[in-house]
Amino acid sequence: MENPPLMTNLAVIGGGSWGTALAIVLAPRFERVRLWVYEPDLAQRMCTSRENDVYLPGFQLPAKITIHNELASALDGAEIVLSVVPSHLARSLYKQIAPHLTPAMHLVSATKGLETGTLMRVSEVIRQVLEPKLAPRVAVISGPTFAREVARGDPTALVVASTDRELAETVQTAFSGPTFRLYTSSDPVGVEIGGAVKNVVAIGAGVCHGLGLGHNAVAALITRGLAEISRLAMAMGGQPKTLAGLAGLGDLVLTCTGDLSRNRHVGLELAKGRKLDEIVESMKMVAEGVKTTSATVDLARRHSVEMPIAQQMHAMLQLGRPPQEAIRQLMERSLKGE
Repeated sequence: MENPPLMTNLAVIGGGSWGTALAIVLAPRFERVRLWVYEPDLAQRMCTSRENDVYLPGFQLPAKITIHNELASALDGAEIVLSVVPSHLARSLYKQIAPHLTPAMHLVSATKGLETGTLMRVSEVIRQVLEPKLAPRVAVISGPTFAREVARGDPTALVVASTDRELAETVQTAFSGPTFRLYTSSDPVGVEIGGAVKNVVAIGAGVCHGLGLGHNAVAALITRGLAEISRLAMAMGGQPKTLAGLAGLGDLVLTCTGDLSRNRHVGLELAKGRKLDEIVESMKMVAEGVKTTSATVDLARRHSVEMPIAQQMHAMLQLGRPPQEAIRQLMERSLKGE
């Protein structure tokens, strides 16, 4: 028997695969779930068919989920606002929803990425946009999650992080259910950096697989990638234990090895010789690692952190370095202790 709903209204802002999956898995926990979908035609079809035929086909939406194309109606009366949009859209989205937010609302970001240019984590973007009007209570959720598996009801564990302990515990209690378990953390820096930068490493894992380099190479890439992510997160104030957990190692392993990984797919296709623009244009959903790579390299430079994998992925994505050459340069770096 499912636990009774603990809160009344949830607004999920973003109707991609992850936003739709979250609305589905969280529906039993709330009396009402409103899912805001950007595309008017898709929103209309979802109202009729009760299915997201573009981003998450094959899954019926529970009756209590209502579809909205207007932000005002989606946010009206919401106790928790869960934003699930690509990182490059986060700032403009929060500017649009700011007039509809109240101080009592709990804000949760499920976006895994960094803002290009400012190099801000998404929770920092949210605070910067909203703080002139209200002091927002912000949490982030991240972890090893594929949308289709979450929507299917497969067991899933992830982390909710906030410097506001009460907020993290409130979201944990509101969201956790029979197949969806949340752990609390006081380290949003580590959780957000882990969730963003693992996508960069996953592109490299896709390259290794696409070039037929074997399991040894992928295991080495994951391990050294975790070391890079940990160095950067700690330089920014994150905690080592966070990167050894679900939002660090767990998410990294899933994204680097799972066939459903969009970022791994980008690396696979690059290894086949396809052009980046062609790969991105052929994908329905955003591969966050493509945009995050430049921001990661810039953050590493800002904090004087050595990140050779991220640098080679940047050279491959932005400077046209062949995938074989990027891997070769990683292997031929000067020798050192682990």
